Amino acid sequence: MNAAAPVATKRSRRPIPWTVIPFAAILTALVLMAIFAPYIAPLDPNAQNLLARLKAPGHEARGAVYWLGSDELGRDVLSRTVYGARVSLLVAFASVILSGVFGSVLGMIAAFYRGWVETIIMRIVDIVLSVPAILLAIITVAVLGPSLYNVVIVLALTRWPRYARVAYGQTLSVANMPYVRLSRFMGAGWLRLLGRHVLPNIAGALIVVATLEFGLMVLFEAGLSFLGLGVQPPTASWGAMLSTGRNYVATAWWIATFPGLALFLLVLSINLIGDHARDRLDPRSR
Repeated sequence: MNAAAPVATKRSRRPIPWTVIPFAAILTALVLMAIFAPYIAPLDPNAQNLLARLKAPGHEARGAVYWLGSDELGRDVLSRTVYGARVSLLVAFASVILSGVFGSVLGMIAAFYRGWVETIIMRIVDIVLSVPAILLAIITVAVLGPSLYNVVIVLALTRWPRYARVAYGQTLSVANMPYVRLSRFMGAGWLRLLGRHVLPNIAGALIVVATLEFGLMVLFEAGLSFLGLGVQPPTASWGAMLSTGRNYVATAWWIATFPGLALFLLVLSINLIGDHARDRLDPRSR
């Protein structure tokens, strides 16, 4: 009698939930809209036409159609919404990269060296985390002055402790692994140990944090611009458009509605994708 052949087992990969796919498509569309803004926007976002001010969506003036209406200066809301996506995504991407790199490096160094290095770095992390991030950002921007570059720097300086704490905890568990201790015993330097052995094993947790922080950076940029401390006029920004549109809610609802809807869809898509990434990269859920 023939023995039963062994059945080869294959690790099952969970399919992507169908609820995530529409939001991934929305996020992709918003990113492409920001990249190709000069080719998508029908009009110059800063061009004023006082004869067409506060016109409803679909109004035509001087041969131009304002598909999403016009603002108080006669500027096209559609074009400004498209260019506003570029500002929000640029600020969020740059601040996440800067804060992620800076915080992750400090967290790994604190967990690797321990002692007084760990004490100093983690006490600084505790101090920064004890202050509300938006309050710290408002104070810092008020001191440095409102501009696009200052907003990026401020958001990076206020959010790096989140990465430092995650990198610190993850590095503590990885640093005690046998292969890491063996590499250290064989004379590997700290840069090689952290870059080749530690970072690849904690990258999943850091990516999840970065994904969730991305949506928060978009909200912070919009909040600072709403208060007049972010991107300055005439540059189009969703937060600044919301700030202007609140004065015309009763007469020109479209000024605040469309950038607010774009902001809502962007943050919602990023958060849902971040939650899915956390579930996929969490070893406990496998």
